[in-house]
This record gives sequence, structure tokens and C-alpha cells, in this order.
Amino acid sequence: MDLRLSQLDRWLRDACGLAGHAITPASGDASFRRYFRVRLADGATRIAMDAPPAHEDCRPYLQAGAALAAAGLHVPAVEAADLELGFLLLEDLGTTLYLDALDERSADRLYGDALGALAAMQACCPHEGFPPYDRALLVREMALFPDWLLERQLGVVIDAATRATLDATVGLLADAALEQPRVFVHRDYHSRNLMVASPPTPGILDFQDAVIGPVTYDLVSLLKDCYVRWPRERVDDWAMGYFRLAAQSGIVDAGAEDRFLRWVDLMGAQRHLKAAGIFARLNLRDGKPGYLNDIPRTLGYIVEAADRRPELGNLAGLIAGRVLPAIEAQLAAA
Repeated sequence: MDLRLSQLDRWLRDACGLAGHAITPASGDASFRRYFRVRLADGATRIAMDAPPAHEDCRPYLQAGAALAAAGLHVPAVEAADLELGFLLLEDLGTTLYLDALDERSADRLYGDALGALAAMQACCPHEGFPPYDRALLVREMALFPDWLLERQLGVVIDAATRATLDATVGLLADAALEQPRVFVHRDYHSRNLMVASPPTPGILDFQDAVIGPVTYDLVSLLKDCYVRWPRERVDDWAMGYFRLAAQSGIVDAGAEDRFLRWVDLMGAQRHLKAAGIFARLNLRDGKPGYLNDIPRTLGYIVEAADRRPELGNLAGLIAGRVLPAIEAQLAAA
């Protein structure tokens, strides 16, 4: 019996005043949070978030959501909340993810909307009052790659040469991140957290991990997405279009144009090391093996970036020579 679901049903009835409602799963999450679609007696729908207090804290979600809403962005309106129980009743932004709607015909329009929303986020959301995306956090995230993917998932023995490559790369990527302008960072601004919704669009989800950090982080999450990939030339065009918009909006200095794509490539490497480690952890710790299929795409961005960023050459060689063949062999055997 699902005791949390029974407790949620009682909360919706007794605290929220709902009657005759039906609850069905809406989506999972790469955490302990769960989401349910609540269909009301009149056919209208809401989303209920179940965030067990022993594992999740709803306060960062509410804080970041309020900041985004104040900037004019479309986040789910909060209709009821019980922080002690870990339940929220939210506006339903629909069922159409960007991931499901993106194709050759829709990409420019959808990314245009998402980039416009990102500019509003970076220009209008607070640049303080959220945790800092500092060196310690950047380094801790990158440690997920050797700890969870190399050693635990793939059984790679990290010898002195491999450790030297990893240490040098971590320092390089942290330095590149910290030299960038600092803005509000959603931290998971990608095609599974953006919805094709009623205006203003896109609908934005999963912002509870917001921090203050590098200006290119969310841009990389969007354009070098772990779940959908576009040709590098197209990504570069979108990225530089965003740079011009950001410069006009005062988010970045126009004089940073020559450095911007390097920032994008190196920020991407940081994010993709983190993401690949998280995908392995989701498999090994949380019993969610589906994310392993996204690792080749995710790490492929680093191999591609090394073509024009020689400072990534040793890391790319490790990935192309040892990591990708090993994970692809595991996927083939599964």
C-alpha cells in the first residue's frame, strides 16, 4: 500500500476542499519527488507534488518559483502548500514537453521562446539570495563522473595518469565557470523541464535547485541538452543569438563576444561530466537504469568540443577511448 499517496489523497480532500477527484501519476523525477495529476469533478486538472520531508524541502521550490513568477515567467501557480507534510497543489501546465514537440520545423520557434524566457530570467531575477554556484559545488559535481560512472558503473581503475587528467580538467572547468558573469541559474533548464503551454510560454518546471552562478550554465542545459542533440553549427547560431540578446539586455558585456563560445563549450563539459555521473548514480543507487541510455549523447558533447578546445583533448581521449566503448557495451548487453 502506498501510504504517501493515501495521505496525499486525504490532504487534497480535507485541507484543499476537493471532492470527487481522481489521482493519476503525472511524472517521475530524478529525486524523491513525485507528481500526480488531480482531475477534479468538473474536468479541470491540477498537479500535486509529493516531496517527502525526510528527503526533500519544498521551501527552495517556493522561493525560486516566486522569483521566476515576479520576473513574468510562467511557472505553476501554487494553490495550496503544506511544508510539514511535503505536499503542494499546483497549476497544471499540460502534458506537452519541449522534448516531445521539438523537430526541424518547430525548433527555431520553441528555442526562441525559451531563449527569450532565459533572458528575462537572467535580467530580472535576483542575483543574490540563492546558494552560490561556487568552486566547491562545481568540483563536487564533477566528482560524480569518476566516483559513480568510472569506478562504480564501469569498474575503471583510476591510475595516476587518469587522475592527473581529471584533476587538471576539473581545475580548468571550474576556473572557466567562475570567470563568467553571475546570474540566477535555474540549473535544469532543458527539454524535459520546459512545457509548451499557454502564454507566456514556455512553462517552466523543476527550478528548486536554483543558484547564483555562471551566465552560460542554463544556456548549455538548453542547447546542449542531454536528451536531444542538434548540429553544432545550429547550436552555435542559437548561442551567439542569445549572446547578442544578453548584451542588449545588460546581462553580459558586449566585449565578451570572443570568449562566449569558449565559455559555452567549457561550461558544457562541466555539466556533462556531472550529468553522466548522475545518470550512473540513478541506475546504481535509485534503480533507474533508463538514464544510462543518455550517457553516450551527454559525453559525446565533450568529444565534439575538443575539436576546437584542445585543452579538453586529454579528457576527450579518455571518454572516446575508454568510457564510451565500455558504456555502449553495457547497454548492448542489457
